[in-house]
Formats: sequence, structure tokens, C-alpha cells
Amino acid sequence: MDYANYIALQSSKTLVKCYLNSCKDLTFDDCKVFKSDTFYIVIGDLNKIKKILHEQEIEDYYLEVNYKNSKVDLLDIQDVNARIEPGAIIRKFVEIGDNAVVMMGAVINIGAKIGELSMIDMNAVIGSKVIIGKRCHIGAGAVLAGVLEPPSAKPVVVLDDVVIGANAVILEGVTIESNAVVAAGAVVTKDVLSNTVVGGIPAKVLKIKDNKTNESTGLDLSLRNL
Repeated sequence: MDYANYIALQSSKTLVKCYLNSCKDLTFDDCKVFKSDTFYIVIGDLNKIKKILHEQEIEDYYLEVNYKNSKVDLLDIQDVNARIEPGAIIRKFVEIGDNAVVMMGAVINIGAKIGELSMIDMNAVIGSKVIIGKRCHIGAGAVLAGVLEPPSAKPVVVLDDVVIGANAVILEGVTIESNAVVAAGAVVTKDVLSNTVVGGIPAKVLKIKDNKTNESTGLDLSLRNL
């Protein structure tokens, strides 16, 4: 799917929550409305709610703005079989596998795919169309570049059982093969082979994975329990 074209074709929305008192029965088009006597809670686009706010019968109101001129809704996570902690931002068309974990402050952009049992740690940024396999750990503050803008034919691809350290950066078009380890703070500009450990700026191979590496980078699958 051409997500850039999809976004360009969408109408901008400013989502607000409005609390108001009115002695008159009010009608809000295309909004979610909760009413009790003279008290309303209205959730919807600001432009549609504004049309009503200047009615003489409205005694008082308060607006909470959730986002401004957005063109992509957030993912509906009700039926996602994963652990998603408060403060994660996950946009529409993201796919999240069973028992994955998305921690506080993580951002996952449109069209990304997260495999089952993978963890996206705090404040990690997963760009548009990034593909992450099973049982991966993406460290806190890591950035996996998207291909929405600037456009690129090939997204970041992370295969199964990969560990990416905190604050690492993976540039667009890079593939990280299975069982590889990217050290904290590395900047990865080219493909990483299976069972290798890379680090540095730009990243280079530091060694082949060994038992010591496996011990220090192993996953705690109990954290994936729902």
C-alpha cells in the first residue's frame, strides 16, 4: 500500500473532547455524545463541534485537544493480542503479533509490522513499513527508519531473534538477519549477517555470537505473558 498517497488523500482532523452544559437539547453530527440532564461529553472533530459552541443556550464548555490536523487515526487495539503499555503511540495499519510487548512512549508508524513475542522498549521509534520478526528486542530509544518520507523502495527488515540495543539507529533499506545483535548506540548503514554482533558508528562486525553473547542478550519470555 502507498501510505504516503493514502495520507495525502485524507482529510485533516482535530480530535477534541468537549464538556458542556446546556439547557437545550443539542445535536452533534458525526460525534460521540454522552448526555445526562443538561451535561454533555462530546468527542469528535473540532470543526463540527465548534458549530454548536456559540449557541446561546450553552452555559459553559471546556475543550481538550487530543491531536491537531492529523490525517492518520490511531490503531484500534481492542482486539490486539499483545501487551501495550500506557503512552505508546501506534498508528493505523500497524500489525502486532501475538504476545508482543509495546512499552511506554514507543512510537510505531503507519504500516509497520511487529512479530509475535517481540518487544518494542520504551521510547523506541519504529518507522513506516518497518518489518520486525519474532522474538526480537528493540531497545529503549532505538530508531528504525521509515520509508514514508523520504520515500525508499526497501524498508528496514529485522528478522527473527534479533536484539537491537538502546539508542541504536537502523537506516532505511537495511536488513538485519536472524540472531544478530546490534550494540547500544550503533548506527547501522548496511545489512547485518546472521549470528554477528555489530557496533560503532558506522556499525561494523565486532565478533560472531558465542555463548557469552547469548547469555547477555537472551529474552525473558515471561515478560510476554498476557
